[in-house]
Order: sequence, then C-alpha cells, then structure tokens
Amino acid sequence: MTRSELIAGLAEDNPHLTVADVEKIVSALFNEMTAALSRGERVELRGFGAFTVKRRQARAGRNPRTGETVDVAQKSVPFFKAGKELRERINKPAAPAAAKKTSGAKS
Repeated sequence: MTRSELIAGLAEDNPHLTVADVEKIVSALFNEMTAALSRGERVELRGFGAFTVKRRQARAGRNPRTGETVDVAQKSVPFFKAGKELRERINKPAAPAAAKKTSGAKS
C-alpha cells in the first residue's frame, strides 16, 4: 500500500473529511513519528507494532564491483517489530473454502 492509497482509503471510509484533510492528518502522523524516532524515542502502535532506532557500528566493507575495502561509517537505521495482534492476523489459518480449492487443485 502506498501513501496515496492510504489517503484515498481513509477518505473513502470517512466521507465527512475531505481528501485534503485526510492528507494533512496522515502527514502530521508520519511527521510526528519521524520526529520521535530522530530523537531516539520508541513509537508504539498497539496491536500493530513498534518502531525503534538501532545503531550500526562502523565497519570495513567491500566494494562488490572492485573488491576494494571501504570504510562504512556508523549509522542509525529504523527497525520495526510487529505486534502480537498483527502477527496473529497475518498468520490466521485460511478459510475452509480456500483450503478445499487448494487441495483439489493438487489432485
């Protein structure tokens, strides 16, 4: 799902809001999340997951094209850990009708 698809879906689900209003809300949400992560804070969305920042130490890397050793500086990267509810919804067993179709196609 892209940002524009998210905005369109939210606008469709909330007809009392204009697309411009939904776009401002989504932008404000993403901006606050980004600002919190840049301050080193954790962003947790209950039932969905948590975003944190992990530090990667400086290391010696290799240029894959030339094989030359290159120094890679220390950096911070965003990290997402899915919440329990999200993992359960993703791993929910398939509906019985879908299972029958799948097993029938193999025979």
